[in-house]
Amino acid sequence: MTDICNTANVSKGLVYHHFQSKNEILEKIFSDTTEQMKSISSSASKEQPVNQLLSIIEGFFSQLENDAKTLRLNLNVMFQPSTREFLHDHIKERSSILLGSVKGIFDQIDEQRSSTLSFMFIAELDGIALHYLSVFDDYPLHAIREQLLLKYQNL
Repeated sequence: MTDICNTANVSKGLVYHHFQSKNEILEKIFSDTTEQMKSISSSASKEQPVNQLLSIIEGFFSQLENDAKTLRLNLNVMFQPSTREFLHDHIKERSSILLGSVKGIFDQIDEQRSSTLSFMFIAELDGIALHYLSVFDDYPLHAIREQLLLKYQNL
């Protein structure tokens, strides 16, 4: 908590006024990021299925660029055993929401293969996020965005 207070330049009393513990702070950050992801998915729901996917891709890349630090923290929290256990229900909820949203789109495109296509689409986005946020310093994010958009606009 001391590091959080020093970085934020606030007193411990102020932080403890709003949060009881570090876990509560992590839960709030994770919850806020989940809400942003829901917003990206729901904002595309009024469009044609292919355009919905393109909107999700655009929102995903925008979030990667604009919220990299928060997303990197989310990624670290999800893979840290102690925090992963603490956030298990939230992680499952986020995954279910994302899968349900994407599967609803793929149901309209190819109902027979919608589950497989949904998991593949999510895996692509997860892989891009993982590599961009934690592996490569010179990750070609814009070029990958363009290729992904081309791939999905031709469904």
